[in-house]
Amino acid sequence: MLTVRAPATSANLGSGFDVFGAALTRPADVVRVERAPETTIEVTGVGAQYVPTDPAENTAGVVARELDAPAHIRIDKGVRPSSGLGSSAASAAGAAVALNELYDCGLSDEELVWLAAEGEAVVSGDAHADNVAPSILGGFTIVTDDGITTMDADLPVVVCLPETVVSTRDARGVVPRSVEMNEMVETVGNASTLVAGMCRDDPELVGRGLTDPVVTPARADLVDGYEAVEEAAREAGATGVTISGAGPGVLAVCRHRGQRRDVASAIVGAFAEAGVDAQAYQTEIGDGAEISR
Repeated sequence: MLTVRAPATSANLGSGFDVFGAALTRPADVVRVERAPETTIEVTGVGAQYVPTDPAENTAGVVARELDAPAHIRIDKGVRPSSGLGSSAASAAGAAVALNELYDCGLSDEELVWLAAEGEAVVSGDAHADNVAPSILGGFTIVTDDGITTMDADLPVVVCLPETVVSTRDARGVVPRSVEMNEMVETVGNASTLVAGMCRDDPELVGRGLTDPVVTPARADLVDGYEAVEEAAREAGATGVTISGAGPGVLAVCRHRGQRRDVASAIVGAFAEAGVDAQAYQTEIGDGAEISR
């Protein structure tokens, strides 16, 4: 048996729709694989009842098919499905890294990213790599058709999961199909600011760069209490707040690690006032999938 820990991720980061992503130190999925005549899937952990065990409908099962590497795959979910924290991507990433090692396929990390993205297509309908890239490579990632850029970043954040569900397909359905020139200019400026902030480990710049005039406002209505949550997080000291991935998870950037407790408490409290239970993680940008035996 071979075991891989694959981290949760936050994609988009506001201004980087379908391009930016970041690995988080917690939560994470644990994927265990064993050689087998045919692929079977077993799922435990948070939200396991919502994860399909049919290999053709499970992101890890699709990865096994694409690699021609049949296995019994056991997924212990630490990343809740439909959370906006790359739940399906973590399973796909963990399976890709584990099966590549188990069968000695010899694929590079970047090749594994695109392979795992094929698994993501089962959930979102398209092979997006903005979550699987950081889950495999770690750090902050920029995904384009020309390749993947990765950089380490030291950044304390809080992610909060309200007890509501937003499907990736629904969240994509509300995204505007066109933007005004001024919105495009603002988005490019914010995205550039965010990248500069990641390069400098500067939470002020990253927080400013999270602002997005197009996608986040369109999705905010899908997250009950979002406006109040954003205001509460900023009042508690967060430099920036955005919806994580497709939502409903919320990500807030903190100036230092000691501030995370206050920000987490403020976000959970704001959700509670909106009548929504929520769970917060005090985390940071971290490493990608890791193998253990």
